[in-house]
Amino acid sequence: MVNKGVGTKIVFAAAEAAPVARVGGLAEAAAGLIRSLRSNDEVELVVVLPDYGGVALVDERQHDLTLPEWAMPASVRTGTAPELGEVHLVSVPGMARPDPYVDESGSGWEDNDARFFAFSAAIAAIVVAERPDVVHLNDWHTAMALAWVDVPSVYTIHTLGYQGHADIGWLRAIDTDRATAYDRFGVLNPAAGAIALADRVVAVSPNYAAEILDPARSAGLHTVLEAKGEALVGIRNGIDTTLWNPLTDPFIAVKYGRSSLYAKAATSIRLHERAGWDHDGQPLIGMVTRLVEQKGIDIVLGTIPYLERMGARLLILGSGEERLSLWARDLASEYPDRFSFIDGYDLEVAHQIFAGADLFCMPSRFEPCGLAQMQAMSYGTIPVVTPVGGLVDTVIDDDTSPGEGTGFIAVTVDTTGMLDALHRGLSAWRQHSRRRAIQKRGMTFDWSWDGPTAQHLELYRDIAN
Repeated sequence: MVNKGVGTKIVFAAAEAAPVARVGGLAEAAAGLIRSLRSNDEVELVVVLPDYGGVALVDERQHDLTLPEWAMPASVRTGTAPELGEVHLVSVPGMARPDPYVDESGSGWEDNDARFFAFSAAIAAIVVAERPDVVHLNDWHTAMALAWVDVPSVYTIHTLGYQGHADIGWLRAIDTDRATAYDRFGVLNPAAGAIALADRVVAVSPNYAAEILDPARSAGLHTVLEAKGEALVGIRNGIDTTLWNPLTDPFIAVKYGRSSLYAKAATSIRLHERAGWDHDGQPLIGMVTRLVEQKGIDIVLGTIPYLERMGARLLILGSGEERLSLWARDLASEYPDRFSFIDGYDLEVAHQIFAGADLFCMPSRFEPCGLAQMQAMSYGTIPVVTPVGGLVDTVIDDDTSPGEGTGFIAVTVDTTGMLDALHRGLSAWRQHSRRRAIQKRGMTFDWSWDGPTAQHLELYRDIAN
């Protein structure tokens, strides 16, 4: 039964939600949906996140949790977090780390299975205590919770690239009837089990929901996904349009909007200065990304020798795999007039790149939804993307659909395809009236969480009833 008088009660659990914990797109997506749901009177939201340490809560209170012996000691801090509202931060053995997932070398913590299975057990304990109408789990870090509780449930796939594979011996430790759903050919697979057990499975864009039914793109889970039938749906993520708004952005010196796009040039001048370049009228391509294979960093690095011929420059902000960082640094030394690399993540610089770049490059090998292309379009920065996942749902190629486009989509996912798409994007940018039309179309679209939240509410109501 749906709780009378207080709306649908949802336990929402994730490994990240900005600003409490931020590594990748999951943090932004989770935080955006949390804030949007909390603005709706129909929902009572209980947010559960890991306690990685270092987060102060207002009006904090703490209590212990009773979990399986292998997951003890466990406790939860409850209080108000900036920008998110009330959260429950779960502490289990080994959870507090400087990075949620990887050590200093970029390798995953060896005990990630134990850490996040204990977190899942804590989610289940909170579900039992809170008695929600629906539990909403996100990615493999929360997936094992359904081994302990059988309640109306939504499982969101932010990426199938990480499934949480672990030794099948964990089934003996978990020891519940439902745990057998996680046995995938003799390996414990949290993502596969949650997909099988959840009442609804959400992929974070309609095109990604279709892609993952293809054996070549499902990371081995196409049969589990096919079995869901109509219970597998695609709901595009949104972005926080109060945070990503060039009219109000506190991180850019010159504010602008659709009717004042001429002022965007001033942000470009500042960005050139930050990179150590003169602003001589040549277009600047920007990237804000994680340095991992999924994001196609090697694809775009392969375009750098051609930048001079294209009459363009490239600025990348990002961190991740050491080999990709070293490669980027070497290329920045070899082509200092064309390529600049900022190793790390800086929120202020990220905003300045979205505002000051002329084109925004996303050469992803797969991209369940992607947020950066929507953020770029909100700033009138033209996206150049690969034909994968949510990038296809959000970017319209202006060569394929003349007069309707919001960016450019490569034909192939490789350096050749990206070079062609960049050439086409740069050509359009150099045609002033066409550039302005593409920019304004991207800035006009509603990229907020309003539409996606309405779809989630309908999903919650459906399974709660």
